[in-house]
This record gives sequence, structure tokens and C-alpha cells, in this order.
Amino acid sequence: MKTFQLKQKDIHQKWYLLDAKGEILGKLATQAAKLLRGKHKAEFTTHLDCGDGVVVINARDIIVTGRKLKQKTYTSYSGYPGGLKVKKLEVLMKQNPAKVIEHAIRGMLPHNKLGRKMVKKLRVYAGEHHQQMAQEPKVFQMKSAG
Repeated sequence: MKTFQLKQKDIHQKWYLLDAKGEILGKLATQAAKLLRGKHKAEFTTHLDCGDGVVVINARDIIVTGRKLKQKTYTSYSGYPGGLKVKKLEVLMKQNPAKVIEHAIRGMLPHNKLGRKMVKKLRVYAGEHHQQMAQEPKVFQMKSAG
């Protein structure tokens, strides 16, 4: 019996819609990363992009636990002296809540060419309206821990 090897031509990608309203940031990010990576499929192959597209709506209504709003920081460094920028989660949620979710999901994907290809299939919107109606995303039910 031969081992099944998935080919690029055999990959069929769908789009899923995740509603972030009332969801915890980390749990939402793990579900989205799993869908983008393709680990929910039986024919998952590590070296191919066999994952699906993900649309996240209501990013501004995400929940974080504990004191993360006041304590969690996001840093970026330009490479120049004095070029370190630090923002707290609370400030970033007011300015651009989609960026918080994108950052969390990007950190859960592979840090190579394949991961950069996967993150291109991620769309995050702060409100309820999105522009991916042509892809006909299916609503994905989050599994609650309980």
C-alpha cells in the first residue's frame, strides 16, 4: 500500500467566517491559525499550503483576560537609535483592533515562506461588515471550553 501524498492540484480551499464578538483573543487566534494552516483537514500536509481562508469580523469586541489590557505591550524597532516604539494593548485596541488579532494569528503560523503565504488568506475587520462576500465564507462555530 502506497502512502498518500497530497499534490498542489488536489487542494481545495474554502473560506470561513469567524465572529470575534465575546471571544477570548488567544482562543480565537488558535482556531484561525488552525484553519489557515489546514490542520482541520484529513489530508493535512506540512510542506504545502492546504489551509483555508479566514475572515474575522467584530475585532473590536474581542475579550482579553487578566490585566493584559494595561500590561501587555507591542514593540517595534526601526533599527535606528531611539527607534523603539512601545504601545500598550489598550491603546492599540482603540487605534486598530484588527492589528491585534492579526499579530496573534501571525505568531501561531510558521515563520517562513509558507507562513507568509498563509497569512495572505487572513482578513480581519473591526466591525460586522466585510468585503469577502464573493468568496461565500461559511460561518465557523467556535468550540467553547465547557
